[in-house]
Amino acid sequence: MISSARYPVPAAVHRAELDVRRSRFITTLAPAPTVDDATAFIRAVSAEFADATHNCWAYVAGPPGTTAQVGMSDDGEPHGTAGRPMLTVLLHSGVGDIAAVVTRYFGGVKLGTGGLARAYGGGVQDALATMPRAERVELVALALVVAYGDIGAVQQLLATYEAEIVGQEYVTDVRYALHLPVGHFDAFRGAVLDATRGQAQLTTPDDEPL
Repeated sequence: MISSARYPVPAAVHRAELDVRRSRFITTLAPAPTVDDATAFIRAVSAEFADATHNCWAYVAGPPGTTAQVGMSDDGEPHGTAGRPMLTVLLHSGVGDIAAVVTRYFGGVKLGTGGLARAYGGGVQDALATMPRAERVELVALALVVAYGDIGAVQQLLATYEAEIVGQEYVTDVRYALHLPVGHFDAFRGAVLDATRGQAQLTTPDDEPL
């Protein structure tokens, strides 16, 4: 059975600033669907702010709240005062595929461990509050074969279930190459079989019948 994977993600790189007792905290958020994407983004921001006192970071590469692919760094701040609170905010944000770098320019006043944790976590929270969101929709590739007489009914179902036609061929029957949101798969399969009286052929690209 194919499971659903549909969740909010950052729509683009987003930045917000926070001043805490003369220290300047610059939070930069970005889409990070993979660990490689997250690390590339972290390197880029760290290079952009190479003169900063710290560039602390955290990321969640995956659906909201999942910990299979996460990372964090205090980048020289006291242990547990930056990366951990940042990651905690990300994990509870309801947003997936996200990386955060909080850049600090020290203002001369020490914040203490609690103050640092609040500043780094708060910087991420503030940035999330204004970050534009998009939706990640995981797709499955399918091949669909139907008779000519079923084209009208099937095309209505394609629209209903958000299936995208990426290829089609008209031979002795009609053959579609589709991309379908995985969350719609079971309902789409049932509807297509009903509409074609069980005659449609639905397979994955490796010819596995479904």
